[in-house]
Amino acid sequence: MLEVADLTVRFGGITALDGVGFSVARGEMVGLIGPNGAGKTTLFNCLTRRYDADEGTAGYEDIDLLRAAPHAIAALGIARTFQNLGLFPALSVRDNVLVGAHHQGRAGFLGAGLWLPNVRREEARLRAAADAVLDRLELTKVADHPAAGLPFGTLKRVELARALAVEPRLLLLDEPVNGLSSGEVEEFAALVREIRQDLDITVVVVEHHMGFVMSICDRVVCLDFGRKIAEGSPDEVQRDPAVIEAYLGTAA
Repeated sequence: MLEVADLTVRFGGITALDGVGFSVARGEMVGLIGPNGAGKTTLFNCLTRRYDADEGTAGYEDIDLLRAAPHAIAALGIARTFQNLGLFPALSVRDNVLVGAHHQGRAGFLGAGLWLPNVRREEARLRAAADAVLDRLELTKVADHPAAGLPFGTLKRVELARALAVEPRLLLLDEPVNGLSSGEVEEFAALVREIRQDLDITVVVVEHHMGFVMSICDRVVCLDFGRKIAEGSPDEVQRDPAVIEAYLGTAA
């Protein structure tokens, strides 16, 4: 489903990604790990066209992602979450989720302004789909509550719900359990496993919580200073000397 090759991104004199390459098969759950500054989020930003790559390729279902327009990414079946919650605080939880379904709307400016029957039918359809996602993630009780003021763990679920409203085939999760309690991490892990199985979604997850990554991922890719230093099963990667050195350093 995803084939990244020789991906390189430079910011002035800093090389954030240096020839990174890996593949993700349809239905896989792949973890992307590495110390802070390793280039993980930069890679996500390239795949979703927030950043331009200097070199390399990123193929997705025979589509060259690096040539795709940023606004076309959701329509291609790719959704993501963010390290820092990218929600609209004043909007209700339901409306935040509906933002994820925006690309599915077909109503034009004039039709929406006149509130034509086809526009009403379309909104009803999208609201029903959003409510189904809210129900799956146990967010129905807060559907009409503004995002502002909700517990952090709930907001993490809201952001996941917005990504699922895209109806993605490829889901990119950027530090989804950062800041959650140990109990919430376990619940989120179970939720991601369920979503992957029930919706047949391919998942790539960036996360520093090793227990979370190792418990849900089929394979793990480790980056350090923008380069791939290891790839393999969770057990193989966590025993890799290069990975241990990247996280713990070397003896003085």
